[in-house]
Amino acid sequence: MRSNVLTMLCLLLLGLAGLAAAEERSELAALLGSDDPRFPKAIAPRAFDFPEDHGPHLSYRNEWWYLTGNLDGRDGRRFGYELTIFRFALAPDSSDSTESASAWRSNQVYIGHLALTDPDEERFLVAEKFSRGAAGLAGATATPFRVWIDDWQIEGRDDGVWRLRAGDNGFSLDLELESLKPPVLNGVDGLSQKSDEPGNASYYYSLTRLLTRGELTLDGRRYPVSGASWLDREWSSSALAADQVGWDWFALQLDNNYELMFYSLRLRDGSQDPNSAGTLTAPDGTARKIPADAVTLDVLDTWQSPAGGRYPARWRITVPTEGIELEVVPVLADQELFTTVRYWEGAVDVRGTAQGRPISGRGYVELTGYAEGPPPGR
Repeated sequence: MRSNVLTMLCLLLLGLAGLAAAEERSELAALLGSDDPRFPKAIAPRAFDFPEDHGPHLSYRNEWWYLTGNLDGRDGRRFGYELTIFRFALAPDSSDSTESASAWRSNQVYIGHLALTDPDEERFLVAEKFSRGAAGLAGATATPFRVWIDDWQIEGRDDGVWRLRAGDNGFSLDLELESLKPPVLNGVDGLSQKSDEPGNASYYYSLTRLLTRGELTLDGRRYPVSGASWLDREWSSSALAADQVGWDWFALQLDNNYELMFYSLRLRDGSQDPNSAGTLTAPDGTARKIPADAVTLDVLDTWQSPAGGRYPARWRITVPTEGIELEVVPVLADQELFTTVRYWEGAVDVRGTAQGRPISGRGYVELTGYAEGPPPGR
């Protein structure tokens, strides 16, 4: 079973790699896009429907459920976590009866990433899973809400609280997540344009402050934990242009009950694409778009990966129109994932000022397109 899944995945990635070579696209642009006109694209704003839109949108080429969070144990020990489940369509959805006759047939592949940051021990633990969306091995439903890959899952309860369960490599998470604010629609009413080309966009919303509590198990020891998580949801059939190599994404939860999300899309020459954007969410849940030219992002330090590649490692983010100036610092330098796509994703601390008053916070940063290839020795 696993070999068949890996074979499908390899074929998928080889096809994408060939497409990338033919059109000189970046690895990410190829992975997140398709030239098949049968896949619908995010062209115009749509009406969102919750909780229905927490579930899958199978006609689109790809989507993800992206959870990150900062947790504290009762003894004061700090942790960060990421659980992401990606869905990729191998081919456009088909209603052909011969295809649906077999429970083993599916045009959907699911990939899961799980990571734990342990600053006290300076450890970063990572696991990855693959599965086809058939025979109950992986999938997603809207009613009731559930997305899973093997024994990793996020599911909704009748009381509106979500439960997250996942584990591997000597650690596991069993968490309850309760949203303290309504969904935030990023971009223009949830349409997040990633380049000037129509269709290079996604439907994108966030749950910016999820009250989190539960249990973390590490090295056989159980830690009751609590903290705050963030959910990002996107679906699309084409997201990046050929000259875009990656992005720097910031999801920051501030202690004045504001949240700031900003993504900087990077071009091949190192400059920022003007379609970069963000969202500032107020304590009452109202949100407003932050355009690229309203944000200054300065890299204050870098980190050299032992496997090659240099990542930004400390930043100053300034939003003059909002009176915000922040310094963002990783809690651990090495939070690099060697998965299907190599990237850096990690817990960060935040300090600075808002409207002249001291402010602090926590968050997560994702950095893509800075390095490719496997870790040393693989």
